[in-house]
Amino acid sequence: MTARMDARFAALKHEGRAALVTFTVAGDPDYATALAILKALPRAGADVIELGMPFTDPMADGPAIQAAGLRALHAGQDMKRTLALVRDFRRGDDATPVVLMGYYNPIYVYGPERFLADAKAAGVDGLIVVDLPPEEDAELCLPALKAGLNFIRLATPTTDDKRLPVVLKNTSGFVYYVSITGITGAAAPDPGKVKDAVARIKRHTKLPVCVGFGVRTAEQARALAPAGEGVVVGSALVDALRQSLDVSGKPTQATVSSVTDLVRTLAAGVRGTAKAKA
Repeated sequence: MTARMDARFAALKHEGRAALVTFTVAGDPDYATALAILKALPRAGADVIELGMPFTDPMADGPAIQAAGLRALHAGQDMKRTLALVRDFRRGDDATPVVLMGYYNPIYVYGPERFLADAKAAGVDGLIVVDLPPEEDAELCLPALKAGLNFIRLATPTTDDKRLPVVLKNTSGFVYYVSITGITGAAAPDPGKVKDAVARIKRHTKLPVCVGFGVRTAEQARALAPAGEGVVVGSALVDALRQSLDVSGKPTQATVSSVTDLVRTLAAGVRGTAKAKA
C-alpha cells in the first residue's frame, strides 16, 4: 500500500468502522466545479476518493457515469487536466487517498511511463483500470507497483476460487468487490450474498475489501459496511450532480452541495456500523 492508503485503512480499523469510498468523474461538469466537489468530499465524510478518468467508451459503466464522462470531455477534460485536478486537490489535503479509475486507452494515449511518473508526482495513490486483466500485468500493473502506486483489482460474483488467486496476485491497496453482475448503478446488492462473497475473498487475501456497484442509500451503506472494510458509492453521487445542473447542463449554486449532502448521509450510514465492527 502507499503510505496514505495504509494509514487511512489502519486508522479506520482502529475506529472500528468501514471506509466510505466516493466516486466522481474528473471534470464533471467542468474543472472548477469538479475541484470544488473534490475539496469538499473529505469534509463531508469521504475516507477514500475514486476519481473517474473520462473516456468515450466506458463499457462497464451505466448511463449515469457514461453521461458524466461525456459532460467532462465536452468541457475540455483530458488526462493532463485530470492529473492537474489531483495536484490542485493535494495543495489542501495530503491525507485522503486518491485512486484514479477508468480504462487503459487514455493512459496508453498519454504514454504509460509518463502517466505513472506524472500520477505519482500529482499525488495519486492508486489505479483501477477495469479493462486490463491480470494476464496483462506487465503492461501497467507491475510498472505501477514499481512506481509506488497501488494497483487495485476488481473481483466479481463470478470470480471463482480458481480465478481469485490470479486476480489477487499483484493487487495492492484494497480489493474492489463488484457486488452485482452487470453495469454500475443497475441494481441493489444483497447484503447476505455480499457478506458470503467477501468472506470467501478474505480466505485468499489480507487486503481490505471494499464493496461497490449499486449502493445508493445510507441504509444500503449501513447494511453492507459490516461485510468488509469499505463501501463504494458512485452512480448515486453522479446522479445527484446531474440533477443539480441547469437546462443547458451547467452547474448551479446547488451542484456542490447536492453531492456533499448525499455524502454526509452515506457517511452517517457507514459510521452507524462502527460499534458493530469494533
